[in-house]
Amino acid sequence: MNSLCAVLMFVASVADDPKMPTRWDFEDATVGKLPADWSATQTGAGDGSVWKVLEDATAPQGKKVLAQTAAKAPSGLFNLCVADKSKFADLDLSVAFKAVAGKKDQGGGPVWRYQDAKNYYVVRMNPLEDNFRLYKLVNGKRIQLATTADDVVAAEGKWHTIRVVHQGKRIQCYLNGKLHLDVQDDTFQEAGKIGLWTKADAQTSFADIVIRKPQ
Repeated sequence: MNSLCAVLMFVASVADDPKMPTRWDFEDATVGKLPADWSATQTGAGDGSVWKVLEDATAPQGKKVLAQTAAKAPSGLFNLCVADKSKFADLDLSVAFKAVAGKKDQGGGPVWRYQDAKNYYVVRMNPLEDNFRLYKLVNGKRIQLATTADDVVAAEGKWHTIRVVHQGKRIQCYLNGKLHLDVQDDTFQEAGKIGLWTKADAQTSFADIVIRKPQ
């Protein structure tokens, strides 16, 4: 059994055990390509959503990251990369991200309870706007559920962590360990995939995705 198969079997096995975390760190993925069982897609029309594994010695876990690398995309395009075999409803999800570049937009965040490219939840940090926001996408329409009341700073070129705890209707979103958003919504009640999200030309790296059973 090669190392990639072993890692994939490990991820699959722990996903079935609520006492164990599920983790993606991309260390066995090939640089310049998508990881196995991940797919790039998008919400909206236009060129963009180019995802690949890159090496980054500053990554918080290992030396490889999954990055959205397209430098040009329409303002209304949402870049998505989804873990094809994931399926979660209630979860405690964390992911590290680093905003690398972007003139129209920067940063990004995780998606979850993903049904398809037009229906999912997403929370994102935008270093250009200094805000942290939770949205749902319903039939392709983005609807804001919550935003920070004051400016929240997450510097470009630095690693930060977003955490989401979704249990039943309650959604709590943390940035760098601090709870900022706490709302209730029951639009998507069924389990769905998890993934990563950026907007327009936001070039962002992601690493150390961990999913646990919420307490």
